[in-house]
Amino acid sequence: MLDKRSKRVLWIFGIALLGIVITELVRPKPIDWRASYTSTDKIPFGGFVLFEEVSSLFKNAKIEKIDKDPYIFFTDSTYAQNSAYVFINDDVLFDERQVDEILKYVENGNTVFISSRSISNILRDSLHIDSSTNYNILEEELHPKFFSPSLKQDSLPAFKKGVFKTYFVEIDTLKTMALGYYKSEKSKLEELNYVKVNYGKGKFLLHNLPEAFSNYYLLKGNEQYAANVLSYIDADKIYWDEYLKSGRKVVTSPMRFILDQAPLTWAYYVLIGGLLIFVLFKGKREQRIVEVMEPLENTSVEFTKTIGDLYFQHKDYSNIIAKKITYFMESLRSKYYLNTNDITEDFIKKLALKSGNTFEKSQKLMHLIIHLKEKSVHSEADLLELNKQIEAFRL
Repeated sequence: MLDKRSKRVLWIFGIALLGIVITELVRPKPIDWRASYTSTDKIPFGGFVLFEEVSSLFKNAKIEKIDKDPYIFFTDSTYAQNSAYVFINDDVLFDERQVDEILKYVENGNTVFISSRSISNILRDSLHIDSSTNYNILEEELHPKFFSPSLKQDSLPAFKKGVFKTYFVEIDTLKTMALGYYKSEKSKLEELNYVKVNYGKGKFLLHNLPEAFSNYYLLKGNEQYAANVLSYIDADKIYWDEYLKSGRKVVTSPMRFILDQAPLTWAYYVLIGGLLIFVLFKGKREQRIVEVMEPLENTSVEFTKTIGDLYFQHKDYSNIIAKKITYFMESLRSKYYLNTNDITEDFIKKLALKSGNTFEKSQKLMHLIIHLKEKSVHSEADLLELNKQIEAFRL
């Protein structure tokens, strides 16, 4: 039984554990400012609001989520003509295979829209463009605008929290059209943040302010700017990327999945706490030491060897041969269900078939047994030959 001190410690431990659980359940959840941009994430830099409203922006186009690698999508699927593939993330980094398929897609007359601070070097080299990002410690307020006078807004959009200024520093002037820029003291062409690059029969729309499409800024009155950026997409089918996202859920182990889900995490902690309490209670229980009882030894083998040695020492070969034949025949009856009273050629064939031995080996052993049964006096050589053939016969 537990003493008073142990009980007091357990009560304190239990109350403390219960207090921690209640505190974690009732305290407000801290805001997650990580970049996500997935269509299901409702955190500030998630893309839930945008995807909920995107159907109203493209009323004449069908929207399809793509949650697989772009390379796999292009190689395994038949995409629609006059379509657009939309990539929105803080970093959009393609590998060489993906870039090859994307270039073919655009070359065939389709559109790829990319809004990201960082675009794959392979794609930038292919389009002869380059960009630069100011990672300042102090947040800089950005005011993006458009060159087209037809795209008007009631107020000038403003972006500051969680934003880093990214602009194009190099473009191919023969194939590139400037669409947007940051309002600043510098020249408009020095602060480009939105361009169109013609490629084959299609085009790339490259935008450097993905935060404009996040939940945080769409709910702060900047929804018109995001709509104006997307208005340059003219397609009958929109492929919405959900694969190249910073917030894409990647579960690599069951434990990681449990720790990523708050209810499962607390269930796991409560389980561990319960096991600790159980161990403490069980550890304090007093019980009588259980006596170790040695199991009875099986001396059948030793007894058999002793009897065999006794027969062998007295050179009673006939008795040993008779017992070995009797034991062998009993093994055949119990294992293969054969009638051993009459050893015929048919019996030998059945024995060879069931045991997996050759007919010749089975015939030789059976003929030896018949011969030994007919003899009245046996020698040591007879015993050794019988033992040799029985040992070689596979039961």
